[in-house]
Amino acid sequence: MQYNFDEVIDRRNTNAVKVEGLKTMWGREDLIPMWVADMDFRTPPFIMDALRRRCEHEVLGYTVCPEDWYTSIIKWLQRQHNWTIDRGTLGFIPGVVPGLAFAIKCFSQKGDKVMVQPPVYYPFFSIIKQNERELVLNSLQLKNGQYKMNFEQMRKDIKGCKLFILCNPHNPGGRVWTKEELTVVADICAENGVMVLSDEIHADLTLPGYKHTPFALVSEKAAENSIVFMSPSKAFNMPGLTTSYYIAGNRNIYSAFKTYLEASSLDNGSIFAFIGIIAAYSGDTGWLNQMLKYVQGNIDFLDDYLQKNIPEIKPVRPQASFLVFLDCRQLGLSQTGLVNLFVDKAHLALNDGAVFGEKDGTGFMRINVACPRSVLEKALKQLKGEK
Repeated sequence: MQYNFDEVIDRRNTNAVKVEGLKTMWGREDLIPMWVADMDFRTPPFIMDALRRRCEHEVLGYTVCPEDWYTSIIKWLQRQHNWTIDRGTLGFIPGVVPGLAFAIKCFSQKGDKVMVQPPVYYPFFSIIKQNERELVLNSLQLKNGQYKMNFEQMRKDIKGCKLFILCNPHNPGGRVWTKEELTVVADICAENGVMVLSDEIHADLTLPGYKHTPFALVSEKAAENSIVFMSPSKAFNMPGLTTSYYIAGNRNIYSAFKTYLEASSLDNGSIFAFIGIIAAYSGDTGWLNQMLKYVQGNIDFLDDYLQKNIPEIKPVRPQASFLVFLDCRQLGLSQTGLVNLFVDKAHLALNDGAVFGEKDGTGFMRINVACPRSVLEKALKQLKGEK
């Protein structure tokens, strides 16, 4: 089946954060929204059909987690990532960020140090600080257009830390970390007694030519010293279902985390959360492949347009995801001036790069290219100054 990603869908009046949040964030609604990390493509029809079928039974009562939820995830991880997991290592969480926050509270105490690698997904900062843990920054290095880990500095920064939140693949840089890189991370963390919380929500969004490696799969040290958090929400455009899951191969870690979630009744999802995952992982993989090919085309279009028309802006080409970090430092603007350029002059709503880390994100903006190409082209023309 061929899917149409060129269709422009009006998302107004659907309570979409990307659209309805414009007024709150920027005080105006005349901006092309390219900030929130969901897609402007239709959620796959096989997911929508499954939800509709369930709605035909007009009792939306309490629900148990069906066995198909477990088997669909197990089969998906085996097929997509060559990762064989046991049912007893798998559990439900209502979202990856909530899962990370729960793990921080479960496996650390107030005042403990938690390390992240900026520029990085900004909720990492808030879930650490608001839970009264000490934030430790281990900056990534942008070299030859791609982000790299500085392992020498990591060995210094991780001293005294309790937890490390890994973004794998990376957001906003789009790096697909290699098995070799992840093995070094696993060794450093194991040597220092630091548990790894691996956010792998973009795992299924690796672009053509790249392959995701689950952190827990790289070594025994990694498997025994981590919790991996995953979800189909990004890849299948269904974040509104708030459905995710965790995998912990270490029985003690799994048991402690499961008990923590159960104690607050956080371990069970809604009818649609379970149905959504089963449908996504059991449906037509052609949709995902076609979507990734289309997104890759958008990234190529963005890169080519900027090179020809605004060469001062250099995209960090992602190896995964539909999010692109734009290096705008050659424009010579302050961060306030940069944001004003995109908002007031180009009428575009992007993420301010500084929120991903003040030191490491200043001079950058993040754009979401999971939209029809006509919308992306219009946005780039507005950035150039064309009507």
